[in-house]
Amino acid sequence: MEAVASRGAEIFAEQRKYIFDCVIPLYEEPLAIAEGKGCRVRDFDGREYLDAFAGILTTSLGHCHPAVVAAVQEQAARVGHLSTLYVNDRQVEAARGLAGIAPGDLRRTFFLNSGAEAIETALQAARLHTGRTEVIALRQAYHGRTSMASAVTAHAPWRVLPATSTGVTHALSPYPYRAPFGAASDEELVEIYAQDLIEVIETTTNGRPAAFIAETIQGVGGYIVPPRGYFQRMADVIRSYGGLFISDEVQAGFGRTGGRWFGIEHWGVVPDIMVMAKGIAGGMPVGATITTDEIAGSWRGKTLSTFGGNPICMAGMVAALDVMRAEDVPSRAQERGTQLRGALDNLAATHPWIGEVRGMGLMQALELVEDPATKEPAPRLAGMLLNAAKDEELLIGIGGLHGHVIRLGPSLLISETEVDEVTARLGRACAAVEAAR
Repeated sequence: MEAVASRGAEIFAEQRKYIFDCVIPLYEEPLAIAEGKGCRVRDFDGREYLDAFAGILTTSLGHCHPAVVAAVQEQAARVGHLSTLYVNDRQVEAARGLAGIAPGDLRRTFFLNSGAEAIETALQAARLHTGRTEVIALRQAYHGRTSMASAVTAHAPWRVLPATSTGVTHALSPYPYRAPFGAASDEELVEIYAQDLIEVIETTTNGRPAAFIAETIQGVGGYIVPPRGYFQRMADVIRSYGGLFISDEVQAGFGRTGGRWFGIEHWGVVPDIMVMAKGIAGGMPVGATITTDEIAGSWRGKTLSTFGGNPICMAGMVAALDVMRAEDVPSRAQERGTQLRGALDNLAATHPWIGEVRGMGLMQALELVEDPATKEPAPRLAGMLLNAAKDEELLIGIGGLHGHVIRLGPSLLISETEVDEVTARLGRACAAVEAAR
């Protein structure tokens, strides 16, 4: 009897006809999601999965949070699009809410549709304010797919064309697990990275940089967490040369790192410009660049984003921020992150091919290696674990320069019971990899 193709397979067959080939699903057998609620999603064939990756940390309140759904539905029936030619009450409300939780004097926001657009806006704002053009980013960084965003990205697989934006150089990534200096304390590592940044400025730029841009935790790089004191020192260095510090909070923002609203706050640094997206609106397409009155005032020329500040998206963001405040998501992420981290540490103690567990709050990663002594990256094992977790009906992510890091970033409202369920399923997946490797 001829096998009947699943509905998901039929949809993917149609995708291959009509969607760019570069839009590649995550799994060997692609997963087509039909619906979701909270931390659960269901595919078109009726199979349910526990989602521990949240649409790359975007469905920050889980799928289809009722408050966000209601706000979007109400606004869609009121007015759906205005553009920046008209005053938009929802945009003002969202900006006011953002200013209320942003650090320091960051209070002026430009709304966009994505993190990449927000990065472009931040870099242009820095160049306009300083009257300079050169930018220093980090190796292992990922900032988006648009022109300048891809230029400051430093992952060969994500740079399909040579950078068209000139004046961008890259300093060493603050990657303690793979630091090429041998054993060193946090203080020693920070000074090494600082001296590298100084050398990059003095040898690969004209010595007058516009900005230094960095993710507070490098996301696509594999949740790389810098050593203590890193951002304080880097901010001091770039400012000593007259440049601005741009903090990319696209993945680490809105309580994700636990205990604080934004990742950079863990280091006691107030950036000059901060970029956000992903979890900002519970899954609605919103990006935001926030800065000071002075820096925002330096942009005198005409500009707009046709869909930036869209009333429907802004309504979703206002509702999402209300839920985040009411649920105190920074504290929740800290509690559930501690629970998750303990279980991951136990898995690493059992499986030596888990070379390092790292992250903050509900942004946790497993770096997989072929040998813990040589630290040879193990993309083969990461692929096996990704698919073994899917067999356990658990959705996780993958990252790292070599595709060898497993990433977890569930809903910020995930429950204690659900975290236990995530780690139990992941533990069974690890056991399956152990048996097969």
